[in-house]
Amino acid sequence: MAEHRTLEPVVRDWPTQNIQGPDFDPVLIELMREGPLTRIKLPYGEGWAWLVTRYEDVRAVTNDARFVRGPVPGRQITRLAPHFKPRPGALAFADPPDHNRLRRVVAPAFTARGVARLRAGAQETLDALVDTFVRGGAPADLTARVLEPFPIAVHCEVMGVPEADRPRLHRLTQEIVFPSRDATVTGRAKDELYGWLADELRTRRNLRPAPDAEPAADAEPAADILSLLAAGVDRGDLTEEEAIGVAGPLQIGGEAVTNNTGQMFFLLLTHPHLLHRVRTDPAIRPRAIDELLRHISHRSSVGLARIATEDVELCGRRIRKGDPVYVSYLAANRDPAVFPDPERIDFDRMDNPHVAFGHGTHYCTGGPLARLQIDLLLNTLLDRIPTLRLASAPDTIPWRRNALIRGPEALPVAW
Repeated sequence: MAEHRTLEPVVRDWPTQNIQGPDFDPVLIELMREGPLTRIKLPYGEGWAWLVTRYEDVRAVTNDARFVRGPVPGRQITRLAPHFKPRPGALAFADPPDHNRLRRVVAPAFTARGVARLRAGAQETLDALVDTFVRGGAPADLTARVLEPFPIAVHCEVMGVPEADRPRLHRLTQEIVFPSRDATVTGRAKDELYGWLADELRTRRNLRPAPDAEPAADAEPAADILSLLAAGVDRGDLTEEEAIGVAGPLQIGGEAVTNNTGQMFFLLLTHPHLLHRVRTDPAIRPRAIDELLRHISHRSSVGLARIATEDVELCGRRIRKGDPVYVSYLAANRDPAVFPDPERIDFDRMDNPHVAFGHGTHYCTGGPLARLQIDLLLNTLLDRIPTLRLASAPDTIPWRRNALIRGPEALPVAW
């Protein structure tokens, strides 16, 4: 019996799941049933990795300094994405203290006060989009007309992207988040995006006043992210290469809002009792958003791996130094020990410590901004179009294929 207990778990293949709808990944369901710590092989990369699925274990790993991201770019770890070419200096692969140093440069844009300053302008942008949407008449594609252009506009504003460049950057971020099976297509998109960011940062640095110049009495420092990064490079807080690595993933963040809210509206429009509650009881909407964030499968498979820097005992098994480890926030959000009846969408769930925006060192930098946009979209569309409904049968709604972020490709609605 003792020998049997020491056997390593088998390695489970986890192929790309083009799930047409909001259903939970059936492979992940099987892995959760097999135990809190399993081994997986994803479609690309080499070898296998550990997968952690239990809520408390996910939080423990993401808070444990013995699991790091720094070595990941130098290895071809088994992964979902066909193209893997991390930018040097990327925040996602930085470990403390470098992670804290890089994050501190852009922190002013994501404080509660910084995000609150955006609310009025974001609401004005959204109101204009909804005006045009309603005037165009039904049926109409909610994704293409509202859920996609709104986050693009907000993120480009926060980043400081000039109007003329926004369509180009949207195309590039789409090619990255919804990758072609031809890795060269995604690779070219990443190279073009990071090339644009490099040029823009250099332009901003060249336009900045000399360090010894007297600032105008009424001048306020620019608060957009590209300006914050350019200023940080000038101060020596980070290198230009690191600034580019920080900016890229932040620019892509709008795609997540589009697809997350697409899933939320699909669920509301296919569950009349839930839709009725959020329409008629605005006070529960913040709680409803948290529950929808907990429930939706906001991504396909898993995100980025970590590497064990020493042997670690977890769930009765030994993770050895150098082993790659993935955590599943999706699985953690369905852990019945933390969320009773986890498959049910329950707007009366009072205790909801979901990890939809991650946990620990790599908690989503743009989480407060994403939450603002979700809040505005839900409230504005529910209040201004109270009769909103699907214009097609639910099983005919097209969903993203081969996508890192899950969501409906189109959401035809009427009112």
